[in-house]
Amino acid sequence: MDKEIILASKSKVRKKILDKNNIVNTVKPSNVDEDIIKLSLLNEKANPEIISKNLAEIKANKVSMKCPDKLVLGADSVIDLEGKIISKPKNRETALKILKKLNGKSHYLISSVCISKNGMMIWNYTDKAKLKMKNFTEEELKKYLSKISDEALYAYNVYQIESEGRYLFTSIEGDEDTIMGLPIKKIKEYLKTHGY
Repeated sequence: MDKEIILASKSKVRKKILDKNNIVNTVKPSNVDEDIIKLSLLNEKANPEIISKNLAEIKANKVSMKCPDKLVLGADSVIDLEGKIISKPKNRETALKILKKLNGKSHYLISSVCISKNGMMIWNYTDKAKLKMKNFTEEELKKYLSKISDEALYAYNVYQIESEGRYLFTSIEGDEDTIMGLPIKKIKEYLKTHGY
C-alpha cells in the first residue's frame, strides 16, 4: 500500500507539522477561491465552524478528483470572534484592523481537516482553541506587526503562536497544532487505524 498522503494546501506550517510527525506527504494546493465560497456560505447564514468544515472538504475533494486512490488531506482555519468570521489578512493594514478587533477579547480559532478519496470525503474533524488577547495600544500592535515577515503574516492568520505571537495572549486553551492549522493527533489516529 502506498503510504503517502497528499496535502491539498500550500501552507508551509501544515507541511512542517506532517513532516515532524513522519507522515509522508506531497503538496498539491487546491487553489480554490476561498473568498467566493466564504461569501456564499455567509449569505446562507453559515457559522464559522460550518465555513471551516466546508472549505476543508472542498479543498480535499477538488485535489482528490485528480489523484485516484490517494488519500488527500484538506484543511482550513478561521477565527471566530463573537460568532463572526475573521479571514486571513490580505495586507498589513487589514492585519492591524484584525488585531484591533481581537484586542482585549476572547476568540476561537477553528481548524477543520478533511480526508478525501476519489473525490469524496471519507473522514473529517474540527477542533477549536480559545485565545484571550491582552489589551494593547495601537503603537504596540504596530510594533508587533513590524517584527513579522510578510510570508508569516499571510500564512498564519495574524499571530504566530509558536514564536512572536505567544506574548499577545493572556490565556490559550486548546491544542497548539490546532492553532497552527492542523489538529495532528486526530489525523494520526485516523491514519493509524487505516494502516498508514
